[in-house]
Amino acid sequence: MRADVFDTEKRSAVMRAVKSRDTSPELAVRAAVRALGYARRYRLNGAGLPGKPDLVFSSLGKAIFVHGCFWHGHDCKRGARQPKDNAAYWRAKIERNRARDAASLKALRAAGWSALVVWECEIRDAAALSRKLGSFLAR
Repeated sequence: MRADVFDTEKRSAVMRAVKSRDTSPELAVRAAVRALGYARRYRLNGAGLPGKPDLVFSSLGKAIFVHGCFWHGHDCKRGARQPKDNAAYWRAKIERNRARDAASLKALRAAGWSALVVWECEIRDAAALSRKLGSFLAR
């Protein structure tokens, strides 16, 4: 294991800067949803639902999660990259995130909700993202 390149205060500042809401992928999904005509039909960060979905369409019974590929262990190029430092910690953390995500989706579906996961890497293709969101929200 290599030593951290930052001192304790700098590492703390770097980790504090990692946001959990209003991320650029989440803002891109919101923009796509608005472009589809669902501008005022959703709420943000549904605290009363399992997993706190990023967008909640109560009237439709639908929820959308926007996941970062690294943090949630996606199988794309960015998500498959493993940290070299403190590798055991990060593997365990990402595995816990994946287990929590699966449990949240299962609980939502058991409660009668439809859920969609949009991955950070899917944001790059705006047309495909729009089609995916449109077909999910139209069903």
